[in-house]
Amino acid sequence: MNTTVEVLGFAREPAWLPWAVTYFFLIGISTSAFFLSLPGLAWRHPDWRSVSRRALLVALVCGLAGPVALLADLHQPGRFLNFYLHPNVGSWMAWGAFFIPIYMFGLFLYAWLCLRPQLAALAKNGDKFSGLYRALAYGGHDNPGAIKAAALVGSIGAALILLYTGMEVMVVQARALWHSPVLPLLFLVTALSGGLGMTGLFEAVSGNKAAAPLLNRWLVRSQWATLLLLAVWGLLGASGLSSAAAQALAAMQGEFSWWVTGAWLMGSTLLTLWLASSRRHTLVLPALFALQGAWLVRWVVLMVSQSLPKMGATTPRYFLTLTPDGLLGIVGMVGLCLTIYIVLTSLIPWDDRAEV
Repeated sequence: MNTTVEVLGFAREPAWLPWAVTYFFLIGISTSAFFLSLPGLAWRHPDWRSVSRRALLVALVCGLAGPVALLADLHQPGRFLNFYLHPNVGSWMAWGAFFIPIYMFGLFLYAWLCLRPQLAALAKNGDKFSGLYRALAYGGHDNPGAIKAAALVGSIGAALILLYTGMEVMVVQARALWHSPVLPLLFLVTALSGGLGMTGLFEAVSGNKAAAPLLNRWLVRSQWATLLLLAVWGLLGASGLSSAAAQALAAMQGEFSWWVTGAWLMGSTLLTLWLASSRRHTLVLPALFALQGAWLVRWVVLMVSQSLPKMGATTPRYFLTLTPDGLLGIVGMVGLCLTIYIVLTSLIPWDDRAEV
């Protein structure tokens, strides 16, 4: 009996570049930080006051930088306009072009309403920016009802952002690692981890360690949720209940690099969990490892997964290069976030203390 084995190989460039990872990372942090700002600023819980103000700063910094990475991933702004000129209601990616403006409008309106009283107070200092502060304050009245209304708009936009960023990847059936109902939930909980981590990092930079127990308590919960979702995905693949997960596991088993990647992901999650639970009054280390975990999940899903062949026998590899589409672009986005942070903290003090 003769057996014919057909071996096919296709050389191709990666369809998704680090710009996409950066966008998913920053927009996830921004939306989760927005939700963290609600308890102290919209609902006026005193224990959350400092954390919520710092979370609002995180939401603004990452929210302003994230769309820049998205436009860079499209390579020219005109491609973004095509989502409006030729809308495709059957595409989650196309819907994202409408969800982003909703979120950004709600975020900016909410931030402005929350900061109006402080802007009015700054206008009375008589410095060279007094006129600008006075114009931005527009009376400077504290309006809790308007803040809650703007928070509702921002919350709807943030929820839609978190939904579409997970769904636009999950619906791709050609990628076995992507096509899983666990993926949007994994993006959600790791976005929360990233938001908590960035808020903790901003608190540490400001010298306020009082918020550490509160942030670490929620960070522990997010890490448990991450471990649970990873376990569910593994069980779906091992049991065969999910054909896509089973296919992805089968493709990974013969690759040592995937074992290293899986061990790194599980190890960093467990380490973050241990740091947040055992060092409750520490901000920097849990925050940095939480951010690393949120980035790692998106890097593995969007970049490393492209090494799994969709067809044929070729296993394409991606190597990070010193180009605008590689490491230089990532460094540039870090610089952009730092610039936005410096501008915002130079114009407005964010030094409220937490009472935890």
